[in-house]
Amino acid sequence: MRPVSDDIEFLQNPRAIARQARERLSSHSHRTVPRKEIQSYEDQGWAVESFGQRTARMRLLKDDDVAFRDRVWATFARLQFDVMNSGDGFEIGISSGERARFSVLAADNETALAIQCVSFPDVRSSQLKAEIQALRDVRIETIRALRRIFPDRKTKVILATKNIAVMPNAQELLSSADITHLDEESVSYFLLLADHLGKAARFQLLGNLFAGQRIQGLDSEVNALRGKMGGQTYYSFAIEPDRLLKIAYVLHRNRANSDLMPTYQRLIRRSRLQEVSRFVESGGFFPNSIILNLDTGRSPRFDAVSKSVDGPVMGVLHLPQTYRSAYIIDGQHRLYGYANSERAASELIPVVAFVNLPQSEQIRLFMQINENQQAVPKNLRNTLNADLLWESDDLRERSRALKLRIAQHLGESKVSPIHGRVILGENTRTALRCLTIEAISNGLTRGNLVGTFNKASVKEVGTFYAGTNDATFAILVPFLESCLRHIRDELSAQWLLGSAEGGFVFINSGVESLLRITSDIVDHLKLQGVADPRVTPTEEVYSQSLVYLDAVIEYLQSLGIEQAAEYRRMYGSGGTTRYWRRLQLAIREKLPDFDPPGLSEFLEDEAKTFNTESFKMIREIETFLNEDVERRLKEKYGEKNWFALGVPRKVRESSMTLAAQKNVDLPPDKQVGYWDCLHMIDYHAIVTNSQEIWSELFAKRYTLPDSGNPRASWRSRSSWMTELNRIRNENVHTYTVKPNEYEFLVKVAGWLLAEEE
Repeated sequence: MRPVSDDIEFLQNPRAIARQARERLSSHSHRTVPRKEIQSYEDQGWAVESFGQRTARMRLLKDDDVAFRDRVWATFARLQFDVMNSGDGFEIGISSGERARFSVLAADNETALAIQCVSFPDVRSSQLKAEIQALRDVRIETIRALRRIFPDRKTKVILATKNIAVMPNAQELLSSADITHLDEESVSYFLLLADHLGKAARFQLLGNLFAGQRIQGLDSEVNALRGKMGGQTYYSFAIEPDRLLKIAYVLHRNRANSDLMPTYQRLIRRSRLQEVSRFVESGGFFPNSIILNLDTGRSPRFDAVSKSVDGPVMGVLHLPQTYRSAYIIDGQHRLYGYANSERAASELIPVVAFVNLPQSEQIRLFMQINENQQAVPKNLRNTLNADLLWESDDLRERSRALKLRIAQHLGESKVSPIHGRVILGENTRTALRCLTIEAISNGLTRGNLVGTFNKASVKEVGTFYAGTNDATFAILVPFLESCLRHIRDELSAQWLLGSAEGGFVFINSGVESLLRITSDIVDHLKLQGVADPRVTPTEEVYSQSLVYLDAVIEYLQSLGIEQAAEYRRMYGSGGTTRYWRRLQLAIREKLPDFDPPGLSEFLEDEAKTFNTESFKMIREIETFLNEDVERRLKEKYGEKNWFALGVPRKVRESSMTLAAQKNVDLPPDKQVGYWDCLHMIDYHAIVTNSQEIWSELFAKRYTLPDSGNPRASWRSRSSWMTELNRIRNENVHTYTVKPNEYEFLVKVAGWLLAEEE
């Protein structure tokens, strides 16, 4: 038999690999052909992209399976594996002349990987029995063959899938066979990470593939101090980034790390990393420590060389010598900033390492650190709290975690009808990915599907509440998926729009209202004795709900362009309430026995709601300004000096006087601060304190869109705050808000509060 290595055509030229990666990431195959052959190619589906003097560049849309295979190939190429297969796959000789075929080969001086790609054109659930069995049959021989071709490398067989919701049994089979599974979201994660980190992203991949496996030749010893902090043992030491990078792992909030839940880190920002890298290359250094958790399963070896009863002890710490054994809690940009620097092997960076912290404790520490540095974005806080509060002793927190987990699942699960539509972690907002976890959680909170809770007892049992989070999740999620899937399928035009112009259903206010109306329907079914979700099969509850859901769908389908635009402007709690109530009315007009509590009273009072809703919007805007302006001032002037340096003297004096007047009759624990005594107009004075302050801190966020002349003076661009203050003052004094003023408030609230989400 010929040597196995002769069976594979390798690409080893970095330029050739980079060029191939660019081509493979394209949605089309490309080929340059003589002009006389154009017609022949066009007959096969190719199209002319451009003409040369004697040739034409042709392109052909790739089939889904080819496009996915090429994307996987390009991902490993971008991770800077320096040996890749050429062509559309490779065959490897295994035994007795037999050959195994794989989609992608990727190797470097440490690893050799054989990757099999499987994809479907649309999402489906699968046990992948045939695919897994085929890999199990050849895995051991493939590993042996890879080791013959690439001696002294770590090897792995990988199954990469697209549009496949891999069932739990399949996951267990893959794990037992030591086959790594990467779905399309994991592939996208590593591709994005490669774009941000370059070759350094391989450390994250190696931690994923070879967690717990020994790293050959790694020097594990560091001089360290051992001490106690907050009841936890910690070690303080300095280490070369090159060594730490090999064992480090970042728990990015991404589906690629779903098997390591709960995860908590924000994805590395490329711009921030580049800044750090330039700083390092220019001779800069960071005196503050990287915070990490050593995950060893036991106390690490520490050879003490000093003794102390209460204080720290000096000694030699033996770090773990395995992949993915040091989880970075804080400092990922500082560490990875060294990744492509020659100084990584000689520079020393300070580290504070805790040992075997549960991930819930890591999350708490991460959030505490970031509360005093860069604020954790609201959407990321929500995803973290879904894990952090799941088993809380406080039933209110546990209930909140359930709602957040449901929202997260609806966005992440491939079989969910709103998969990919929910902004998770730090994913960016798009026209389609426009739903927040907060909006879905609000819909569940304001309905009766889960119920309400005191700290230690159930206050009101929700229609689907089954006693525990896990049991409730198991019956509620399939019901919500069925309802949302039906609405999505019947309102396909709206589904395709999302939050783009004309879209008003699959946006935050729309989905929140749909969840609330679904809760009303279940309440009605239970009241009528038709179905009780805790005893009636979920499929039957859904079936009985359809006639009511269809009434909602028919109503939404009937709305014209102007009405749709009105629904898009229904922001804030008042606007969402009106949206929801109109869905209730739509059902009652079709099915008169549907009469949810409060609907009749709402209709009677709707004529008077301008004032009430206006006041609510004003209060929400005031709350936003209070929090946002304070945050921006603190970021510029610091925690100690922000009020003195950022607030005009006249405003400070008036707020101090008002605080003193209020505090005269208040007990010490009820005293108000100066910042709590600002008037609406005071925020305008602060943001326009000077042109420099306006331009640096407020101009981008506080210029009302479509507010007139773009060349207007910087002061006039904040004039909406003056008008807001006028309406606010008159609203307080029983003034009747005019329609045009109400529309102004809707515009301002919609702009500020929608952006704030």
